[in-house]
Parts: sequence; structure tokens; C-alpha cells
Amino acid sequence: MTAPTSAKKARRVHPVDEVLPIPKLATYGFQHVVAFYAGAVLVPIIIAGAVGLSEQELVMLITADLFTCGIASIIQAVGFWKIGVRLPLLQGVTFAGVSPIIAIGLANGGGSASMVYVYGAVIVAGVFTFLIAPIFIKLLKFFPPVVTGTLITIIGLCLVPVGALDAVTNPHTHEPDPTNIRWFLYALGTIAIIVAIQRLFSGFVATIAVLLGLVIGCAVAYALGDMDFDRVGDAAALGFTPPFLFGMPKFDFVACLTMIIVLMITAVESTGSTIATGEIVGKRVKASDIGNVLRADGVATTIGGIFNSFPYTAFSENVGLVRLTGVKSRWVVAAAGVFMILLGFLPKVAAIVASIPNPVLGGAALTLFATVAVVGIQTLGKVDFTDHRNLIIVTTSLALALWVTSYPDIAQAMPTGLDLIFGSGISIGAVSAILLNIVFFHTGGHGPRVAGGGAITLNEVNAMTRERFTEVFGHVVQDVPWAVERAYEQRPFTDTKALREAFQDAVLTGSSDQQLELLAAFPDLGAEDDTGHALAVDHVALSNLDENDHNDVVQMAGSYREHFGFPLIICARETEHFDRVLKNGWARMDNSPAAEKAFALIEVAKIANYRFSDLVADANPIAAARFSRLNELH
Repeated sequence: MTAPTSAKKARRVHPVDEVLPIPKLATYGFQHVVAFYAGAVLVPIIIAGAVGLSEQELVMLITADLFTCGIASIIQAVGFWKIGVRLPLLQGVTFAGVSPIIAIGLANGGGSASMVYVYGAVIVAGVFTFLIAPIFIKLLKFFPPVVTGTLITIIGLCLVPVGALDAVTNPHTHEPDPTNIRWFLYALGTIAIIVAIQRLFSGFVATIAVLLGLVIGCAVAYALGDMDFDRVGDAAALGFTPPFLFGMPKFDFVACLTMIIVLMITAVESTGSTIATGEIVGKRVKASDIGNVLRADGVATTIGGIFNSFPYTAFSENVGLVRLTGVKSRWVVAAAGVFMILLGFLPKVAAIVASIPNPVLGGAALTLFATVAVVGIQTLGKVDFTDHRNLIIVTTSLALALWVTSYPDIAQAMPTGLDLIFGSGISIGAVSAILLNIVFFHTGGHGPRVAGGGAITLNEVNAMTRERFTEVFGHVVQDVPWAVERAYEQRPFTDTKALREAFQDAVLTGSSDQQLELLAAFPDLGAEDDTGHALAVDHVALSNLDENDHNDVVQMAGSYREHFGFPLIICARETEHFDRVLKNGWARMDNSPAAEKAFALIEVAKIANYRFSDLVADANPIAAARFSRLNELH
């Protein structure tokens, strides 16, 4: 018998799809559960306390939460059909839903009877998210950084009072007792432990600082007689929280609308978490993958509504853990899901968690909720606040949200329907930010508004005279006449993408003499006007230099011009440090004249691209929305 001429080629397996040995799967999966646990169980504890559920109902909520978290994580990591992104994304209950859920519960009388309205809204929002997944990418333009940053900041700020209330609550009577310094010290001590662990440790220990803070705080409270485990003894060793624990769900229109808004916010967060995870594990995330993520979120949230839990999203802490450990396999998250499902059948574990004293829990909650607010502030750092429209969106939404959070009884003055929206700072803040963004950026004319303080629309750009076009857009190409003319000739522009491409093409398609004219229009690095202001205004890395450093730049720029005959051009946005400017400039001296001319034109194209983005409001809304969360997760 003849041997086969070629062996069957082995199938290449991406690290994301690699199935690790069972011991490693179990170890890494359990690590994910530990990092995730404190944040996961805080949500049902806070909601149960605010709505007024019994201790027994709280235990059942925790087991239900863990059970459905496990199912949600397996759906997202393993996936089936077009549901689940098949990346190591561990799912947990989103904090964005805490305040609206509490508002829905209290608006319907509180206690266990109100939970049927909560779960009705959760189920509707889950189904809505599943159905809208295919077209969600098209809606991202309504969630630019000014909206998502405002919403995330509002979520954090509106949740801080919830943690603050727990921090001053008597763990024996469960009543607020702000004059007792003992509870204050428990909360402050928990915060101090969390901060100390973050300062003194790194790696995995730092990722579970909140969990360790809770454990140490509980140990101290137990030693001082302020924590007991009576409910642990009463809890069954094994148990399961049945579906529809509080009864069949009821559907209130405003409650459902509020929860849908929460899920839309969560969808934007999930998009960012997915893209960040894709970069970490080295797997490209496509638009269809985002749809798969959102379908899984919708299915998991619907299951949560049935099994007495809440809306789901990817936990950022666990995205960070994937980066920290370098373990990319999605089957590790699936293993973590199995652990959580098992924990969902252990009421005694849930009872231990439910025994955490209120002040200890409040201290941990304060740090977590403040962290959420900081993430929102980081997102707002990407927003251009010289544009008055962005300023109005943020300030108005924050003001309304904090107003309602400070005086929640305002809702009682509202007509039926609006009372629930005004019953939650997060709800009114979200509605305000979304509507104001639509009013300022998506109405009143066709196409985005550009330049002129937001007064010029795309249609008006197409109708501009050559002189007016040069006045508005000339700076993009250093006011070089032929480059502006070449872009102007591309009218009419169908959208901002076409307008951007007109300037890109103008820079790169001029004749040799025209390109040299364009290069020569840029000032030398280090050159200053008569008043001492730098002429290379794009280059922040060269501002505020001392005399010696400035002279080094001038010397390099002079040597470059003498060698090539045109000024050294470096894109400032991609060269942030002074020493890198020098290193880059001197290294380019070794290029041939032809190669360096091409290199310089590419730098000019980069500068023109950044200037265009600065000038044109909402120039690339989809990219802005999709990638706005990345920096928060690094």
C-alpha cells in the first residue's frame, strides 16, 4: 500500500478557542469568579435593601443572580447560532440598572409585590435588545462620547448616595443611624483596606481588593459582635430559586421604557468591552460580532427576568483580568459560568453574603460606584467642550439627574407616566442626554453641522463660494490655495466622509511642485513669531520648552531643512514627548530625498486628518461610539 503523498493539514486553533486541560480550566475559571463575585452580589443586595425585601428573599435573589450569571457567561463565551460573541467575556448584572430598578420598585409600592413590575420591564428590555441587535450599529451615532460619558458619570454619581446610606445604617436594626461613629468607622475602614491593597499589591491580588476589603471588614465586625451568621444556619444546604418567585410579571409602559434605555446604555458599554477584549486576545471584532454580543445580552436579560435576576453586560473587571493573566481561552469563562451555576444551588453561600453588615457593604459600594463615575469622566475627557452644544448636553443632564437624586419626591408632582422617569436621576439624565444630543446634532438641517460654532450644515458647505470654503476649511491644508481648490472641486459632498476624503486626496495627488509648495507652507519646528509664540501650533510636545531643549529643536529643524530643502513635519498627535520628536527627526535624516518627501506628505495627511476631525462636529460618530470605551479598559 502506498503512503499518502500529503498528510492532512492540522486545523489551526486560535488561543481564544483553545480548550485547556480540566485542572487549568477549573483554576483559571475559579479565579474569574473570585474577581467577579463582590461586584456581582452587590446589585441584588442593594436592590433588596432599597425596595424592602425580606432576608429570606435576599438570599434567594443572590442565588438566582449567581445562577443566571453563570448561564449568561456560558451563552456569551460558548455561543450558538448568532447568539454569543465566543470571546472570554464574563457576564454580570449591570450597575446601570440599580437606580432605575429601585425607582420602579418604589413607584409600585415597594416590597415583594413591586418586583413583578421590575421583572416585567427586565423581560421586555431583554427581548427588545435581542430584536434590535442587527440595526444597533446604525444607532451608535446617537451615543457619541458626550452621551455615553454623561450617562456613565450620572450612573456613578446617582449610585453613590445608595452606598452612603448603607454606610450609616445600623446592621442590627437595618435603620439609618448617621450619628453613630461606629458605622462610619466600619465604612471608612473598609475603604482604607481597599485602597491599601491597591497601593501595596499588584496583579491578581489588586483585582480582588474589593472582595478582600469585604472579607476583612466582616472579620472585624464579627469580632466586635456586629455580624452574625444566624441566617446561614437557617438556610438550606441545597436549594434552587424557582422562576417567577414573586409572581407572574406585570408590564408598565414607563417602567419598560426606562429599562430599555438602560439596556441601550449597556449595549454601548458591551460594544466597548467586546472591542477591548478582541484587541487583548488578538481576534478581530466585526459588526456581526457586536450583533451576536447584543443578542446574547438580550437572551441573558430575558432569562434574568424569568429567573429573578437583572440586566446583563460584560464585567470590565474580568476584561482586565484577561489582560492581566494572558489566558485567552473562552472556555475558561465557560468554566467560571459552571462554577456560578453551582453556587446558585448553595443557599448557605448566599446567606453568608447576605450577612455582610450594612456599613461594611456601604464602604465597598462607595468605592465601586465612584469608580463608575470616574470612568464616565474619562470618557468626557474625549469631548470637545469648546463646542457649546456639548457643554449644554452634559451640564443640563447632570443638573437634572442630581436634582432628582437629591429630591426624589419631585416625581410625586409629575403626571402619571412621567413620575417614574423623574423618580430616578439616571432615568431623567439618560433621557435628557439622548434627546439633547438629537436636538443639537441630528435636527434642524440635513447632515452634521460644521465649523462656525456649529452654525454651518453640510448642505451649506455644498453651497459655499470658493472664498467662503477657503475661509472655513483652508487651515486643514495649511491654507495652500491649490490644495483647497482641489478639495472644493469635489463638491457636492454626500456626507462628512466624502468631505474628509476630498482633503486627503488633495494632499496626496498634487503634482511634484505642488506637493513641495504644500510642504514649504509648514513652519520649521521651533520657529516662533515676534511675540515668542510657537508657529507649529499643532505640536503640543514642543510647548513650554526650556532654552536648551528649544535650541536642540531649532538645530535639528535647521539641519533637516538644509539637507532636504523643506521643513521637518511631524504629526503632533502621534508624537507626544519631546525626546521622541528629536529621535524621530534625526532618524529621518538618513532617508533619501524621494523617500523623505513621501514620508513628509504622509505626516501632512495625518495632520490634515486630525484638523478635519477637530473642525467637523460628529465627523465620525460610529467610530467614536465604538471605540470610546477602549481607553477606560486599558
